[in-house]
Amino acid sequence: MRAVFPEEMKALDRAAIESGIPSLRLMERAGRRVAEHAREMLGPAPGKKVIVVAGKGNNGGDGLVAARYLREWGYSVEVFLLGGAVDLSEDCLENYRRFLEVGGEVKRADITPPPERFAGADLVIDAIFGTGFQGVPMGVHADIINSINSSGVRVLSVDVPSGVDAATGEVAGAAVRATRTVTFAWPKVGLYLYPASELVGELVVVDIGIPPRLMEGIVKSDFTVLEDREVASLLPRRSSHAHKMECGRVLVVGGSVGLTGAAALCSLSAMRSGAGVVTLGVPSRLHDIMEVKLTEVMTIPLSDEGSGHLAEEAAEEVLSLESRFDVLALGPGLGRQEGTVRAVWRLLARWSKPLVLDADGLNAAALNPTIMEERIFPTVITPHPGELGRLLGKSPQEIQSDRLGSAMEASRRFGCVTVLKGAYTLVVSPEGKVYINPLALPGLATAGSGDVLTGAVSALAAQGATPLSAAASGVYLHGKSAEIAASVVGPVGFLAGDLVSHLPLALGSLLGR
Repeated sequence: MRAVFPEEMKALDRAAIESGIPSLRLMERAGRRVAEHAREMLGPAPGKKVIVVAGKGNNGGDGLVAARYLREWGYSVEVFLLGGAVDLSEDCLENYRRFLEVGGEVKRADITPPPERFAGADLVIDAIFGTGFQGVPMGVHADIINSINSSGVRVLSVDVPSGVDAATGEVAGAAVRATRTVTFAWPKVGLYLYPASELVGELVVVDIGIPPRLMEGIVKSDFTVLEDREVASLLPRRSSHAHKMECGRVLVVGGSVGLTGAAALCSLSAMRSGAGVVTLGVPSRLHDIMEVKLTEVMTIPLSDEGSGHLAEEAAEEVLSLESRFDVLALGPGLGRQEGTVRAVWRLLARWSKPLVLDADGLNAAALNPTIMEERIFPTVITPHPGELGRLLGKSPQEIQSDRLGSAMEASRRFGCVTVLKGAYTLVVSPEGKVYINPLALPGLATAGSGDVLTGAVSALAAQGATPLSAAASGVYLHGKSAEIAASVVGPVGFLAGDLVSHLPLALGSLLGR
């Protein structure tokens, strides 16, 4: 599913109207969809009270349409308008009149503020600001938003939570914290970006009858929200006559004293994600331990500094194996010893097949970013905000405040696919194509989950997926596995090993599409 910027959505609305769809009809559909979701949240009408807070623009008009339907369906509806009738947009004014015609009553929020009334409501519908909002809510608008948030009442936001910048995800002042956001036609990019993403609640996209064909020539950005069907089309398929050597050969280089689990998780994840052969290269001092720990994964001892950390000369040993593998997963649990860092630099400079770089591999690259800039071979990096910050010379806070811009900067600068982990993980190509993972699961905040992701991406790349497709489908597969694990074990407290165990179920469900 495509995601769009507010200006693109505005152009799509205009094109739909010019194609013969009246603007009032679009508003009617939008408002009815909001009312339907309100009804779903509320349950049966008797005794249920809804407060609609409407702005003066078309977002307010959508809220007035919803108010009319809810009143007709038997709910007690109170509407507070931020402004007078003379201030309303043309379509908003028409629906203001229609609401009055069916016996509805509208009060001026700027004259009779409703804060004390919110506590008695079962649902507040936020229809104050739409997708065009930028800046900081002031005066009565800020007061109303703060009152909504402090009321403890569930909130349904119309198109976007009021106070959120739907283009950038910026929240510069007061902003509604929604329980659910019903957005129209296509999701807006900013709704997936921090900090707005924390205010959206459950995001629902509803059809209001704008023909998808209108996107051609209007929507110039290339943002896709991943869905089952989309990911199924990206996943590599296996012939019934396939041999293990034809199903992807992954070499994982990782592990150090105290961090062997990361390398093991990455290797097992690659196998559970469909790779035919996975081999783990570890410092020789740790080799016997990993042979006992891993059954299906083969192991190779690599030159050791003597302390259970990779020595610089291990890079040559890895490079001598390149013809035997399709992908190198580099970094899980490597540690930050000087010799290890230099080994990573050598591999980044000379490994010519696809390479997935994570964890301490990224930390080593951050000490010499030029080597990433000069790398000309296919590369996927999978940083969290701290790791990307070190790579770009920024703080984690700077990365979080501009997740999209930071991921795009890294992809352009290093010519790689960037997977910026976190809620609504972003996958960005050097050319600017962006995949957004809608599966934001708090249970993934557990040690080792990133190593599992690296293994999944590496396995899919080894099976023939392009670096971008492997990254996008690996991220989604990882999220689907987490959903299954959460349903079996619980939403918080499942382990990275649980993710590994459920990867085949997640993969099977997607391949079945």
